[in-house]
Amino acid sequence: MEIGGVELSYANILLFGLAVFLLMGVISFIKQGLKIAALVVLVLAAMAAAGGVMWG
Repeated sequence: MEIGGVELSYANILLFGLAVFLLMGVISFIKQGLKIAALVVLVLAAMAAAGGVMWG
């Protein structure tokens, strides 16, 4: 699928969705005061977003 001149596959969209889901987990962990867990989930979200960008 091409949107705005950028070719997006279902895998890209899935990885971006996973990154957003994990970012919501980061917010939840921060509100609970679990900063180390939030950092770990933030790293996972960054890896998912990077995978979404590089998949192609």
